[in-house]
Amino acid sequence: MGQKSREDLVKRLLIALAAFVALGILSWNTINDQRIRLATLAVLAMFALKTWVRRKDVLHPDKE
Repeated sequence: MGQKSREDLVKRLLIALAAFVALGILSWNTINDQRIRLATLAVLAMFALKTWVRRKDVLHPDKE
């Protein structure tokens, strides 16, 4: 197997971000306690931010 194409990597990024949005919507609709709901959304937001920030390293591995 060769290197993954840039298009595949972008597609994976979009799928990951869509999954974070879906998890956020599901947690908002299923968790009743406001504090736990907001804590869950904060954790999901941190993971989404980490994914977004890390995209440059994945899309451009040769640049520093």
